[in-house]
Amino acid sequence: MSGPDASDDVRQFTVTKDDDGVRLDRWFKRNLPAVGFATVSRWARTGQLRVDGKRADVDTRLEKGQVLRVPPGGSAPAAAKGARPRKPLTPEQIALADSMVLTKDRAAIVLNKPPGLATQGGSGTHEHVDGLLDAYAEEKGPRPRLVHRLDKDTSGVLLIARTPGSAAFFSKRFSGRSARKIYWALVTGVPDVKDGLIELPLAKQPGTGGEKMMVDETEHGQSARTRYRVIGRAGNAACWVELQPLTGRTHQLRVHMAAIGHPIVGDGKYGGQAAFLTGSISRKMHLHARRLRIEHPEGDLLDVTAPLPEHFAASMAQLGFEEADGDLPLEPVKLVPDKVIEKRAAKAHAKEYRKERRGERRKRADAPPSGRSAPKPRGGVKKGVGSKPTAPKAAPRKGAPPKRGPKA
Repeated sequence: MSGPDASDDVRQFTVTKDDDGVRLDRWFKRNLPAVGFATVSRWARTGQLRVDGKRADVDTRLEKGQVLRVPPGGSAPAAAKGARPRKPLTPEQIALADSMVLTKDRAAIVLNKPPGLATQGGSGTHEHVDGLLDAYAEEKGPRPRLVHRLDKDTSGVLLIARTPGSAAFFSKRFSGRSARKIYWALVTGVPDVKDGLIELPLAKQPGTGGEKMMVDETEHGQSARTRYRVIGRAGNAACWVELQPLTGRTHQLRVHMAAIGHPIVGDGKYGGQAAFLTGSISRKMHLHARRLRIEHPEGDLLDVTAPLPEHFAASMAQLGFEEADGDLPLEPVKLVPDKVIEKRAAKAHAKEYRKERRGERRKRADAPPSGRSAPKPRGGVKKGVGSKPTAPKAAPRKGAPPKRGPKA
């Protein structure tokens, strides 16, 4: 396909499966990124964009097999400020990228992320999975993209989408909670309940810049649910558990296990010194994304298992655990229709949005207007630490004449 700026002829494109259901403006961003949004809008407004011969608007949803007519030319969008060209990968980076691959097909690449490698970059983080994705890109093809994340010190299954269409498909499965993620962990102590459900809402811990989470059972906490099953125990000192996050909160598994008194081995951030075992057990985090089961865009089921990293496997052997005992049976998968997935994702998004808006309104209500002092609370101060409740005003005596205000 020739570049859109160099073409002097009307072009026609057939909508592929990857672009089924996307908006027309999104199709341009995926397939003809050199054509700016202003140009797409002008073409739509003047009737130059046609889908199966009919006029189309920028928000028109495309369907697989439709023919899109695109006029010649097009202006390139302005370059993003601060955008830098990507540096070519070194031979060592390419070798690392290749070593992580568990399986790949036309829609997905599944990696076994090692512990210590971040999923994405951040302040002071220069080596990460996102920076290695160019190693998986085909010549003139789209750059693969992340659709979910693992903590830096968590190892295991990480799904990468190869095309924009498969990224949208997988993202819906994660946000709609139809994907099944299975983690293995070593934790200190042994829970009394061997197969349990932890339901504790989570929120960002103040003063940590969002880097640490905490249990928050007030209205500010976000619903979080984790199922755990004990696989084996090493006396009363530690046990091996399977964890299934039923929601996707930051650090959810780590906070939940610490909250019930059984922090993940090596997780000093949430478990403190109690998270470390004596002897030769590694002080690294013992949390591993063992298995991912998710619907595939082509209708099959993608079910991938990742082998343990060296330190985790060594700790298992020292504690007397057999890896073959760990893959517990899962209930059969029921493929969920796209409409149900989209409805679940939209509902979850709307719920999060309402919570954020409530927080914004609360902050605005609490803040005094500019140049004015904060209003005094009505009805007395609520009872709390260091405060005394005010006495309520006495009700007027029955039959007493009403008090009159001052004359105008």
